[in-house]
Amino acid sequence: MDRIDIHIEVTPVEYNELLESRKSENSESIRSRVILARKVQESRFKNHQNVHSNAQMSAKQIRDICLIDATGKNLLKTAMERLNLSARAYDRILKVARTIADLEQSIDITNEHLAEAIHFRSLDRQTWLG
Repeated sequence: MDRIDIHIEVTPVEYNELLESRKSENSESIRSRVILARKVQESRFKNHQNVHSNAQMSAKQIRDICLIDATGKNLLKTAMERLNLSARAYDRILKVARTIADLEQSIDITNEHLAEAIHFRSLDRQTWLG
């Protein structure tokens, strides 16, 4: 399971929730954000042969590019210990956090980006916590 970057549990939607009229982001807006994030990644890796996106980063590139502050390191350490995650999962969380930051046009990976990336390891939580 640690070879899969994003795990998301999809639960059934209640009928009443379908009736709610809440504002959501339209597809064109999402598409624009994805295109911008891909351009940021292409620019980031323009001098790296055979690397065009965050998903293709090597372990060394992850350490150089996916920098997090002391609070983020503590958050990730806690997740690693509680979920009994592998080194591969650690790297994947950092790649996903970097991508989330890119989608938000953020230069830095914030603790919110990191928390969201950790949240996407839901299948790890089910496996290790029962």
